[in-house]
Amino acid sequence: MVSGAAPAAGFAAPEARSAEKTEVGKGLPPGWRIATDNGQHLLEWRAPKPFPVSGARVEFRANGTLVGVPERQDDGRSFRLPLDRVRTADLDSLQVQAAGRRIDDPTGKSAGAGATADPAPTLPPQLPAGSVDPGKPGSYATTTAEYDLPAVKLPGLAKPVEMRGVVVAPEQASGERPFALFLHGRHSTCYVPGTEELDENWPCAEGSEPIPSHRGYLRDQKLLASQGYVTVSISANSINGQDEELEDDGAQARSSLIRHHLGRWATWATEPDSAPAALRKTPTADLSRTLLVGHSRGGEGVNRAVMDSLYPPPAAQDGYRSKARWNIRGTVKITPSVLGQNPVPDVPSLTILGGCDGDITDLQGQVYTDGTRGVSQGKAMHSSVYMVGANHNFFNSEWTPGQAKAPANDDFLTLMPPGVKDPLCSPDAPGRLTADQQHQAGSTYIAAAAQLFVDGDDRVRQLVDGSGRRAPSADPARVLTHAVGGNRSALFLPDDPQGSPKVSGARMCDAVGPDDSACISDAGGPGFSPHFANWLPQHESGRRAIALNWKEPDTAARITPAEPVKVEGAQSLALRIAVPPNTSDTRFDIHLEDAQGKRAKLGAVRLDGLPGTDRTKSVWAQEVRVPLTPAARAGLDADRIAHLELTPRSSPGKAWLMDAWSWKPGTPEVTAAPLTRVDIGHLTVKEGDSGSRTYQVPVRTTGQQAGAVRIHVIDPDSGEATAKLVEVGPGRPGITVEVEVEGNERYGPDKRHAVVAKAVRGTVVGSHTGGITIENDDPMPEIGVEPVAAEVTEGKPLKWRLSLSAEADEEILALVKVLPVSGGRPELTTADVDQEWLSQHVDEVPNPAVPLSEAFEDYYMMLEFPAGEKLADLAIPTLHGQGERATKYVRLQLTDDGDEPLGSPFEGVVRKAS
Repeated sequence: MVSGAAPAAGFAAPEARSAEKTEVGKGLPPGWRIATDNGQHLLEWRAPKPFPVSGARVEFRANGTLVGVPERQDDGRSFRLPLDRVRTADLDSLQVQAAGRRIDDPTGKSAGAGATADPAPTLPPQLPAGSVDPGKPGSYATTTAEYDLPAVKLPGLAKPVEMRGVVVAPEQASGERPFALFLHGRHSTCYVPGTEELDENWPCAEGSEPIPSHRGYLRDQKLLASQGYVTVSISANSINGQDEELEDDGAQARSSLIRHHLGRWATWATEPDSAPAALRKTPTADLSRTLLVGHSRGGEGVNRAVMDSLYPPPAAQDGYRSKARWNIRGTVKITPSVLGQNPVPDVPSLTILGGCDGDITDLQGQVYTDGTRGVSQGKAMHSSVYMVGANHNFFNSEWTPGQAKAPANDDFLTLMPPGVKDPLCSPDAPGRLTADQQHQAGSTYIAAAAQLFVDGDDRVRQLVDGSGRRAPSADPARVLTHAVGGNRSALFLPDDPQGSPKVSGARMCDAVGPDDSACISDAGGPGFSPHFANWLPQHESGRRAIALNWKEPDTAARITPAEPVKVEGAQSLALRIAVPPNTSDTRFDIHLEDAQGKRAKLGAVRLDGLPGTDRTKSVWAQEVRVPLTPAARAGLDADRIAHLELTPRSSPGKAWLMDAWSWKPGTPEVTAAPLTRVDIGHLTVKEGDSGSRTYQVPVRTTGQQAGAVRIHVIDPDSGEATAKLVEVGPGRPGITVEVEVEGNERYGPDKRHAVVAKAVRGTVVGSHTGGITIENDDPMPEIGVEPVAAEVTEGKPLKWRLSLSAEADEEILALVKVLPVSGGRPELTTADVDQEWLSQHVDEVPNPAVPLSEAFEDYYMMLEFPAGEKLADLAIPTLHGQGERATKYVRLQLTDDGDEPLGSPFEGVVRKAS
């Protein structure tokens, strides 16, 4: 038996199950309970204080497995998941996580409470200045205007979405001007002026006002406008207020909204008189030169908008169905989410990662760089910009305390235990950026992307591609960069879709997997890595790195690709290598060997770890380069390089090789390839009473190019995923996932056979998750009660036997309320029952004693019938000789999910011992 709260308190845990009956269990962590609402059982976690609306998705997990994605409640503290959507029956070790960070730890241990006295990590040295500085304002004065158009209806959203934007443009700029669109992320939608009250409802209630999140990038817009850009930042509060109901967390809706705005601007460019009056003096926007900028969930929306512009989505799920009349030259994603993990490979991107991000703490946006490798032509450059000391919110002034109209917070401090300081990321730490410093650095790198991707100024590339140059306007921020694509050719990719390399002297490891195969195990390690951010499968196939772990120098790691590779015409070998945070002087000699056995030492590289603490994700790869001229001098065949060797010269140490490339300067022209698009659909079917039927997961594939995707089919019972590489496109077998449904007449859970997909080669994936849900169509068994020992002497347990009218295929919960005893009879009190038993059922044992019904006013007792079992015992252990030596009573009532009584009340009697 376990305890549970009526809709206002904590609940106790599932227990070890007996083969015949269920006995008393032990409590779950504070803050957890089973709630009932409108006839539905809900697994609920309640935070000690309101949890900010943010870009990170809140998840319930148990023993490392995803239990489900809960819905946030209006109080901002409660998160609920219907029990029929719980993906595992094993609810031991329940945790709440967001972006890989545990957020329900009452002890503060997961936040590193013991690190108060740690010294400040050493910051990386300031890099030499580049030859250009994109953060300098341009020559144009700027003007600001706003528009507010009729709202639009988007699929999956009950309420219309606002079409509101703030425009900053250059004054007296001739000709058509390049265009930049900004989209903010997921945040609270409304606030009550003069209070700290926030909510995420839409539209705002009377007395509250919209939070102007879209006005938080005015500084960035003014910089671009001074350099000749027409800019607009658009509002997405309505999506933020509704996206919890969407399977893709709102990515498609944000894409549709972006394209609605782009469509309006395309029309205004050709029909200026149709533009709002406030915009008619704005220079004409040239949408063939468009940059999209997205922050947090806005970054994922920007990625999907690029995909949908090039490879249209299924009409039924899209809210914008007109042809794209624009050309997106590049994107900037600021501390973004990437819940779908399917970046667009053929449009250049720059992703800013905040070293002190307290929202999307796993820095999953790194996937926008890593996830493009090998998927398409590899000519679009994808850059990651790691900004030491930057948090999540301060890139938006409307999310920044002291600058925002609405209440705002420093996201890094959200889960810091009181009185604990982080030596790197607390506001007064030497490495932490102020809000103005951070915003200025962000503006500088947004402008860098604009000048490189849209204007085609190759001088800017050195600031963002791992060449080791800085933009002085971003000072004092310490910024590190690396990149893939561009004028690189892949040489050694651990997850090469054409075939993984062979490795000796090191270990091929899984980005996400069990401890024995993981690059960094959950059991401990030198830190955490953005390169290894979790996705949906508990063990993800096909995403790898090479882990080096040496005790002595000269222990060479040798990597051999499936086929010899070419370095002809390249200038350097570029490697992305991560080392543990706060380490120094990790050194490697780098050798190449051709297919004939000729060998050359290219040079040596040295790396210092990024500054980090146990609250940061600092195992991030740095780009190092060595010249290829020694290989030419040694006579190596540049068309048949067969082996790469990394030989440590420091001892001992660890490192992770992400990839290696041949590199030469320059930025190539990029044209998007005609990739095949895959969208996974969802089908709901009834279980039926008998027979067997087979259903197929709906999949939509469009395009004429052959390619491949990797699918993971997730078992609804175990949560384990089965992976398969599938060829798609003309003449290919395509994706076929069949689910066999066995009909029966037993009550059971709805079962979701989930399928997730990721692009591997020649493809893009839009709707990355879908599957088949099998709905139970049998009634729940009835529960009966029989007395076993309903009249006892004090010191003995009261007992009742509960039974089901039929076996069920899932655990059945029986709720028992304690009612006041009628007729003025004396009631069993909290002093009359075993105190340990009582403490497992209520948060606080009353002192002085009170009647048991009063103690249980906000609680109930909950019994479990494990799947396939029909019996459970309800027991109340009493104490001998407590209080008055008179006969006492307890009155109990079975209830259903909606707190309605099931049958008549039943009573227990405790008589004094003779």
